[in-house]
Amino acid sequence: MKKAKCIMVQGTMSGVGKSILCAGLCRIFTQDGLKVAPFKSQNMALNSYVTRDGMEMGRAQVVQAQAAGVEPDVRMNPILLKPSSDIGSQVIVNGEVQGQMSASDYFKMKRQLIPDILKAYNGLAEENDVIVIEGAGSPAEINLRADDIVNMGMAELVDAPVLLAGDIDRGGVFAQLYGTVALLEEKERARIGGMIINKFRGDVEILRPGLSMLEEKTGIPILGVVPYLSVNIDDEDSLAPRLEAQGEKKALDIAVVRLPRISNFTDFTLLDEHPSMGVRYVQSSRELGEPDLVILPGTKSTMSDLLWLRQSGLETAVCKLANKGVPVLGICGGYQMLGEMLSDPSGSEGGGEMRGMGLLPIRTVFHPQKTRTRMQAEVTAAPFAGAKLDGYEIHTGKTEVRGEPFCILENGEKDGCVKENIFGTYLHGLFDTGSLTQKLAEYLCARKGISCENASPISHLAYQEQQFDLLAQGIRDSLDMKAVYALLEGRGR
Repeated sequence: MKKAKCIMVQGTMSGVGKSILCAGLCRIFTQDGLKVAPFKSQNMALNSYVTRDGMEMGRAQVVQAQAAGVEPDVRMNPILLKPSSDIGSQVIVNGEVQGQMSASDYFKMKRQLIPDILKAYNGLAEENDVIVIEGAGSPAEINLRADDIVNMGMAELVDAPVLLAGDIDRGGVFAQLYGTVALLEEKERARIGGMIINKFRGDVEILRPGLSMLEEKTGIPILGVVPYLSVNIDDEDSLAPRLEAQGEKKALDIAVVRLPRISNFTDFTLLDEHPSMGVRYVQSSRELGEPDLVILPGTKSTMSDLLWLRQSGLETAVCKLANKGVPVLGICGGYQMLGEMLSDPSGSEGGGEMRGMGLLPIRTVFHPQKTRTRMQAEVTAAPFAGAKLDGYEIHTGKTEVRGEPFCILENGEKDGCVKENIFGTYLHGLFDTGSLTQKLAEYLCARKGISCENASPISHLAYQEQQFDLLAQGIRDSLDMKAVYALLEGRGR
């Protein structure tokens, strides 16, 4: 039976660019005529996605699957942890919620999930030529080594050669790489076939003495210095640089409230690509100012994030803007916050009741069962009527609506609610088709009394295709792909 070859990218820490490097390798191998699948045994992220068969998986492997030109499959990410507090997460195995666990409880039981991991991996390996595996955090977390299932533990399970990436943009890249290698056991060091310096700005010749010394000290070749590439590909988690960006100054100012448990902020990627709209993320009423649109995004913990919104003063600031006529859009958890009341009789959100912001005539009752579905829809809300959507729902709770709907789903059901300048919907990915984006820009420009630049609607997938090709070319130009292929074939160092 055919068994795919594999290669694994690990990093010296979180945020070094492992996900993007893996996406680039997926694209390169696909361009070279191979059938490719991404894989990450355990992902911790609040940006998740619903597959065509209604399963939930991490967004990073979705992006990598799209780079490989294949449909996202929950086997690509068999374990997903969605943090719900500083010490606990919702545990999702093979796309299904298994419940909430504290970090210590999960740590004690995670090796029991190895059969699930191997079943998912082996299934993909039988159907593909190459598996590109992503690690998590750092393999040098020596306190976690004994029960590791995502870095060197995963590499050992499937006998994967490893590329070790360091982030020079954050500083100390030589110490990052040398220190990581030094903390590994000998058999783990032997798995590293090459090192990558990622996110470099400047003249690579300046690095040459350091590269030579690092290779000498570790005995591991450096396979490339990858520049800080100007590509816009969906970010995975709270370390995403876009969350710190203040947005380009454009005609329209879009403020997204950066909730503590913000999720699926990838919803807004295409907004920032419109020539009239600049997107920024805010965490205080001072930062909020007086934008042309306020967006309350999705969140993993609606009630606790609403409490934060209230205590920070942002709720009052948003309500004042809404009362002055500024449009407010709530998505998923943000939509729930806009209502009159949130109730949690089952304790899935911590229990109890909480007053909502009172901007929409809706009431939400939470329950343990999660809604996971992909759905096409057509917007019926007057300013955006006729916009075609292709989105997905990931939420707990059922919302009673007494007002007009935001859109009509393909199954005939109504979704969301509209009241004057306040809009709410459960649909993530509502801007992904490009259909709603221009209508939103025209509506906001008309309110402001300015002309609106016309932009040819581009879908999220079409836009990403362009970015994947740019990413692949940037990595090809800077990485020793001959050496990478040698590792893939088992002919590495």
